[in-house]
Amino acid sequence: MPIQTGERPPAGKIILTYDDYAAIPSDRNRYEILEGDLFVTHAPTSQHQRVSRNLQFAIHQFTKQHALGEVFAAPIDLILEATTVAQPDLVFVSCARWSIVTPRGIEGQPDLVVEILSPATVPTDRTTKARVYARYRIPHYWIADPAERVLEAYELSGDVYRLAARAIGASDFSPALFPGLTIPLADIWV
Repeated sequence: MPIQTGERPPAGKIILTYDDYAAIPSDRNRYEILEGDLFVTHAPTSQHQRVSRNLQFAIHQFTKQHALGEVFAAPIDLILEATTVAQPDLVFVSCARWSIVTPRGIEGQPDLVVEILSPATVPTDRTTKARVYARYRIPHYWIADPAERVLEAYELSGDVYRLAARAIGASDFSPALFPGLTIPLADIWV
């Protein structure tokens, strides 16, 4: 649980904030602060970057054509509070929530976050980030698994995410968030 104003951290526990995050020197690693804890991962693989680009392109084309909002790719800061600064692989912000896009990044709850799994990020993406994103009431969370060629769409239900759609291999993915959009997964995994 993040520290509330006026509370002190437990003895020996260091709680990091956005200011600490902003002071980290730039290198090839990806840094995130999730509920005050620092997470570091190395630069994504070329396969990860291809999947990110292809998925962003599919969403971007549709949302631009229908004037729905904008999709952003990492690195971009998703600042949910001072002690929670994530770097989702993709973030979609609808026109209705456009005010959360600031010069620092995205400050508030976007409509959708997408994480693309790497072997080193599976526990963080499936557990830690799912819990954090649900806590901050982000309505849609997608997980793309390039190794298994699976795309899962989760929707917030109460305080947790429930699987709403799952597409495998070269099948088509039609997310409820974007009625009318069909993404041929064969185009995503290449």
